[in-house]
Amino acid sequence: MVNRLTTILLLILAALVASPSMAGGLKVTPDRTRIYEGETVTLTVEGSMKIEINLDNLFDIGNANLPSPDIEKVEPDFEIVGQSQQYSIRTVNNEMRGEITWTYQLLPRKTGKLRIPPLSFRGDKSEPVTIEVVEGSPPGDTSSNRDAFIELSTDKDELYVQEQLVFTVKLFFRGNLIRGDLSTPEHPDALIEALGKQREYRSSVGGQRYRVVERRYAIYPQTPGTLELGTIHFEGQARDSSGQLRFLRDSKRLFEIPVKPVPDAFTGDVWLPASDLTLTSSGLESLTEAEQGQNLTRTLTMTAEGLPPSALPSLPQSAPPGIRLYPEPEQRDSVISGNGIVSTLTRVSALVPVRAGQLTLPEITVKWWDTQTDSQKTARIPARTLTVTGSGSRQATAGNSVNSGQPSATAETGSNNTDLWVWTSLLLAVGWLATTAGLLWLLNKNRKVTGPAKREPESHSDIQLFRELCAAAERGKPATLSLLPRWIGHHYQRPDIHSATEAAQLTGDRELMEEIRRLQNYLYGEATSSWDGSAMVAALKRIKADRKEPSPAAARHLPPLYPEGFHGA
Repeated sequence: MVNRLTTILLLILAALVASPSMAGGLKVTPDRTRIYEGETVTLTVEGSMKIEINLDNLFDIGNANLPSPDIEKVEPDFEIVGQSQQYSIRTVNNEMRGEITWTYQLLPRKTGKLRIPPLSFRGDKSEPVTIEVVEGSPPGDTSSNRDAFIELSTDKDELYVQEQLVFTVKLFFRGNLIRGDLSTPEHPDALIEALGKQREYRSSVGGQRYRVVERRYAIYPQTPGTLELGTIHFEGQARDSSGQLRFLRDSKRLFEIPVKPVPDAFTGDVWLPASDLTLTSSGLESLTEAEQGQNLTRTLTMTAEGLPPSALPSLPQSAPPGIRLYPEPEQRDSVISGNGIVSTLTRVSALVPVRAGQLTLPEITVKWWDTQTDSQKTARIPARTLTVTGSGSRQATAGNSVNSGQPSATAETGSNNTDLWVWTSLLLAVGWLATTAGLLWLLNKNRKVTGPAKREPESHSDIQLFRELCAAAERGKPATLSLLPRWIGHHYQRPDIHSATEAAQLTGDRELMEEIRRLQNYLYGEATSSWDGSAMVAALKRIKADRKEPSPAAARHLPPLYPEGFHGA
């Protein structure tokens, strides 16, 4: 029993570390010599070799490496998609020989008669084999009988140059997919964008249940003529319900699609083929009047169905004389819908009227081609007229209405109660004087005891704000008008300061107020003038060095620096 086990063990080890000598022949056999494209052929290669066992290789199991034929010779015409090997040991005339069988799964790369050349193994050669690969599918082999197949479709049979074509690729397969590679559409003269992520679901075809992978693409041909996409390929491996490994492969080519040039009937500046295109404006719809120097905001939006964001032309940036325009950078976005790509182009602009009177924002039009009706259309934003009044008209109107109402009220009540109001006013005046005198006495007493207050050290944020303010003021930047109230509010610990007007009134510095008026005229005035910010920077440094609380009375009597509602840029 021990001798039998030892013999079996030696045979196994010899098979793993065998060193071949003479080969006993090489035989190559395909399972069939005529197949259809997309099918695989199983190639069986059988060879034998003499096994020698010695003390040097008996325990050298880690270096075991069974030889194999030069199967790489088939790769120009076939792809090796799978391989395996088996071996056995037998004794012939007291000589130990190893019989090896290699099994290869070959996938043809093209159709026609393909030749498998003679293979070599340890000095022996096989005979050549010819495999005929036929185009198409076997007779009676429908999609429902195949393990994997591709379906291609488009949303239209012809289109204009740069028009959107929605291209759908569906892969149907059965079994549990182990690996798979589905190619993507390519074309040198077309812009191709994926429409979102792929969908995965199940579907029934001819009574068979399939798993489906669906991908959608938006294709924009850039030249007229014929759109001819490359072949869509799929290769993969899957296991069926019995656990058997199956090789999947299919390919499909889309039909040619005519691409028409830009029609002669189109008269626009930029060719825009879309299923829908609209222009909208927001920010000024409910406004009919404005004041000189008032900040206005207008948002223009172009929305196009069936065009990529890069195809949308820039919106106009012009304004009539009397209105200063400060546009922000355009924003381009897109979303995926059931019909493809929906793109938007948005421009936000600040408008500042600098002249009183009737000012008209011109009409905005964009010509585009409606691919649904095959005709030219025009998107339009109507012209809008604003009545711009002077900077002080609202204050004057309000003041006149209040003053004109006071005499009649006094006339009605003064005739009956003159004596009563006189005595009441005298008593209130005496009380106010007494209270004021007491507060002043307490304040002076407190100063003598505590002495002068120490000045708080400047914080890092205060220093940084001041640097930014001086830099903007020196260059005459619009940011000066927003940085000034921020620094003044922080410097005086007054968070309620929100405008340059309030900041100037709080400091009580008339030179600063005059410089801000100059800056306002430089930024928003009609006349073009140069700017020298040294005087404003000097005023700011003076205020920073000598921080004095302004007189409330002086702040009350200062005239407004900006029109009502205007807070600077």
